[in-house]
Amino acid sequence: MSFKFEKLLIWQKSFKLGEEVNTVANTFPAFEIYNLTSQMRRAADSVGLNIAEGSTGNSDKEQVRFLSYANRSVIEVVACLLKAKSRGYINLNEYERFYFLSVEVYKMISSFKRAVAARK
Repeated sequence: MSFKFEKLLIWQKSFKLGEEVNTVANTFPAFEIYNLTSQMRRAADSVGLNIAEGSTGNSDKEQVRFLSYANRSVIEVVACLLKAKSRGYINLNEYERFYFLSVEVYKMISSFKRAVAARK
């Protein structure tokens, strides 16, 4: 058995983003564990969690709402990445890799959200 969200490419990509962010966050200084590390992990995980939750909703309107939450979480991940780069926790190559993955996920969610909103 599988759930509807597991088949969605946007969920699969967001899952990858969450797992990769979690891995890099393990390298942050210990004093960040309750600050940037935690915030970044929660934001990255929230992307996929909102996609999953929205896919089981009762209406397209509800799914669009959760997709909007997912995209807001992507933006939060990018903001955390900027802070991590600024503080020297990740290098430019790591930042760019995560940034482009985040942009890809954001665009996919936005496209899917428009398609769901257009359904009649």
